[in-house]
Amino acid sequence: MTIPSVGILGTGSYLPEKKMMNIDLEKIVDTTDEWIVSRTGIKERRIVSDDQATSDLAYEASLKALQRAGITAEQLGLIIVATVTPDMTFPSTANLIQERLGAKKAASFDLAAACSGFLYGLTMASQSIRTGLYQYALVIGAESLSKIVDWEDRNTSVLFGDGAGAVVLGKVDEGYGFLSFELGADGGGGDFLYLPGGGSRCPATEKSVKNKQHYVKMNGKEVFKFAVRVMEQVSESVLEKAGLLKEDVALLVPHQANLRIIDAARKRLELPEDKVVVNLDKYGNMSSASIPVALDEAVRGNQVKRGDHLVLVGFGGGLTWGGCVIRWDQEMTSA
Repeated sequence: MTIPSVGILGTGSYLPEKKMMNIDLEKIVDTTDEWIVSRTGIKERRIVSDDQATSDLAYEASLKALQRAGITAEQLGLIIVATVTPDMTFPSTANLIQERLGAKKAASFDLAAACSGFLYGLTMASQSIRTGLYQYALVIGAESLSKIVDWEDRNTSVLFGDGAGAVVLGKVDEGYGFLSFELGADGGGGDFLYLPGGGSRCPATEKSVKNKQHYVKMNGKEVFKFAVRVMEQVSESVLEKAGLLKEDVALLVPHQANLRIIDAARKRLELPEDKVVVNLDKYGNMSSASIPVALDEAVRGNQVKRGDHLVLVGFGGGLTWGGCVIRWDQEMTSA
């Protein structure tokens, strides 16, 4: 039995209309536009409206990915939603998407690996197709992080934004598609980036709400050190697994958390700036949505052509990390 090659057939993304500029944050917390840009590279971010939830963003991104892949929702065998901001604890956001799309034949579940979630989802979905379990899979990274951010905390409120990106996976020509994967985790660093409230350890109570336990907590210095190290290591590791060299990389699509972290990874791979996708300045850190949104914008912007080798790499709370190499199989198309 020949094991099929699996790749990305179509991409899609959706960003809420509302923009929050750095100058808007100056009115809320003790910060300045110069402080935020110099330390993160972020200039603005998108924020969901009061009546929008993560599934709304995910649905819109999914419609675009399915259209560009040229398949219908009824053909999907699997839907994975990577998110740390689901609509509710259960049913899963993926189940809500399954129903809304009309993907009656698809199994569906959510995956929580923070900012690495999309890469975890790609790995799971790809292997499911390679083994013959499913023909097509939809992998979504979607977040409404503005709903779990303490807007009075300068260390976290300036970083995050909302959005969703989606891809459809399926079989591609031999020699194309995913060439290597790597996933990892270090639970010992779990308290560097976490949300303490809302689970069985700290259920919602009047006290937990008063103590702001339902907002993101972060040790910025530790996360930064971890991120710089792991982004470099994983990028080099997936290239080695794929049998490729640094000069074979046509495009790096990194998690969009901090411009200094992205630059460190770029320099380690000896890539010029035009071979790295950066949209952090427009959207901030969208956690699991950042890589698929960046990939979709690169594809629609004709930065990717058939035969190009792409490196996708990210890190997140947990601590988690992941990466993959793709040899792109689709022809350039206009947006």
